Amino acid sequence: MTEIFKNIPEIKFEGKNSENPLAFKYYDADRVIMGKKMSEHLPFAMAWWHNLCAGGTDMFGRDTADKSFGAEKGTMEHAKAKVDAGFEFMKKLGIKYFCFHDVDLVPEADDIKETNRRLDEISDYILEKMQGTDIKCLWGTANMFGNPRFMNGAGSTNSVDVYAFAAAQVKKALDLTVKLGGRGYVFWGGREGYETLLNTDVKFEQENIARLMHMAVDYGRSIGFKGDFYIEPKPKEPMKHQYDFDAATAIGFLKQYGLDKDFKLNIEANHATLAGHTFQHDLRISAINGMLGSIDANQGDTLLGWDTDEFPFNVYEATLCMYEVLKNGGLTGGFNFDSKNRRPSYTMEDMFYAYILGMDTFALGLIKAAEMIEDGRIDKFVEEKYASWNSELGQKIRNKETTLEELFHYAEKLGAPELPGSGRQELLEGVMNNILFK
Repeated sequence: MTEIFKNIPEIKFEGKNSENPLAFKYYDADRVIMGKKMSEHLPFAMAWWHNLCAGGTDMFGRDTADKSFGAEKGTMEHAKAKVDAGFEFMKKLGIKYFCFHDVDLVPEADDIKETNRRLDEISDYILEKMQGTDIKCLWGTANMFGNPRFMNGAGSTNSVDVYAFAAAQVKKALDLTVKLGGRGYVFWGGREGYETLLNTDVKFEQENIARLMHMAVDYGRSIGFKGDFYIEPKPKEPMKHQYDFDAATAIGFLKQYGLDKDFKLNIEANHATLAGHTFQHDLRISAINGMLGSIDANQGDTLLGWDTDEFPFNVYEATLCMYEVLKNGGLTGGFNFDSKNRRPSYTMEDMFYAYILGMDTFALGLIKAAEMIEDGRIDKFVEEKYASWNSELGQKIRNKETTLEELFHYAEKLGAPELPGSGRQELLEGVMNNILFK
C-alpha cells in the first residue's frame, strides 16, 4: 500500500533535550509513574473528524489543508483513503485509539439505507485495518447537529419524524461502536437547547432527550455493549441555552431522569472554559459525583468566545487536569484529541507536530501532577484546612447527630468564632510553581 505520510518516520521518545521536531520530548510510553506505564495513564485517541476531515475552513474562508489523501472527496474511495491515512498516522505516533462520528466515516447519502450500507462497508474495512494491530475504538457517536434537519435539535426536536431519524442514527452508531469494540458511546448534544422561551417547551424537550437516551441504553445493553455512555457538556454555541451547559448541569439531568447508573461525562477543556469554569473544575465536579469518564483533550483561546479546539500546550492546565485524573484513579475512557490545527498550519507535517505537542503536554502534566501528589504539601494543607471538623462537634455534624437547636446553644456560649484559617492560595500557587519548574 502506498505510504501517505511520506518522509514522516515512526515518532520516538528522545527526551527533553532533543531538538528533533518529529520526536517526543516527554511522552515516554513505557515510563512507569505511580505504578503504571505512561501509556496506561494516557490512553490517547485520534479524533476522526478533525484529523482526517477538517481542512481549515472557517466562517471567512474555505479549506487550506488538503485532506483528500489522494482520492476524490464525497466518494467511498475517499472514505477508505481516510481509513488508510488514519491507521498510518496512528501507527507512526503510537496512538492506540480513535473516536468517530458516523458521518466522519462516510459521505452521508440522501437515503438512510444507503448511508447505512456505506457504514457497513467502511466498518468492515476498518476491522481489516485493525487486524494485526493494537489499535482500538475508544468511543463512537452520531452527528445529529450538522444536517439541516437538526436545526431544532435531535432529542429536543419539535418534529417526531426527525426524532425517529435521530433514533435510527443512534442505533446504527451503537451497532458500529460495538462492531469496532468501542469502550464508550457519546451523546454530544450540539443543538439540544433553545434560542428563546417564546417558542420552547423546555420540560417537553428535556423529557424527550431522556427518553432517547434510555432507549439507547436499552438497545446498547441488548447487543452486548458493556461500556459507559457519556454526555459531553457544552455551553452556548451553537444554541444560546444548551441543556448540557456544564458538568453540574449534565449530572443533575442524568440524576433527574434516572440515567446516572449508565452514563458518565466526557469533559472537554474548551467547553469548560466557555462555561466560565476552569478545566479542572468540571473534572472535579464529575469526579466527586463518580461520573468522570473520559476527556476531550484540547484548549480554547480566552480572547475568543467560541470553541477554538486548539491543541493543548498549556502545561499548567494539563498538570491540574492530570492531578484530578490521578486523584480519581484514572479514567474508564481516554484522552481524545478533539483538536484541530490552526488554519495556517496546513501541511501533513503539521498534523504530526500538533499531536506531538498535545501528547508531550499531557505527558509533562502527568509527570508534574504525580510529583505534586508525591510531594504532599498541597494535600497536607487541604487536610489541615478542615482540621476543626475532626472535633467532637464537627464529627456530630458530619454524622447527622446534632440539631439546629444544639448548634444555636453552642454558638451562644461561643460568643463569636475566630476567623477561619488562611486559605494560603498564593503560597500553594508558589508550591505548584516550585514543583513545575524545579
